[in-house]
Amino acid sequence: MSDDWKDKLTPEQYHVLREQGTERPGSGKYVLPPNEDGVYTCVACGNELFKADDQYESTTPGLVGWPSFSEIAKNDAVELRDDDSLGMHRTEVVCKQCGGHLGHLFPDDSSPNGQHYCINSVCLNFNKK
Repeated sequence: MSDDWKDKLTPEQYHVLREQGTERPGSGKYVLPPNEDGVYTCVACGNELFKADDQYESTTPGLVGWPSFSEIAKNDAVELRDDDSLGMHRTEVVCKQCGGHLGHLFPDDSSPNGQHYCINSVCLNFNKK
């Protein structure tokens, strides 16, 4: 399905999901938590990734401007990978179902549990319950 992704995704979605890119901070439509119950799914494959109840507004410098989640929706929703690009060590968050790059996992004191799934909005669809 490798070249099919270019047909299915917008150029920005393709860049982030398939080329490990990132969207500009504050540019995504899901930066702030919704006022309604629902789930976020992978825009590429529909895999359920995060619950609206687990989204919060991070106040940690460098992590502001992207959707912030403290938990994943289910244990097998994502895969965590070591990422040593850009001269630093990070933990990449990848959709377990389609392998798309979603963002990174960071420690975050403003998170309810100290962990911050920093995810690109362009990778997500929000489905109201």
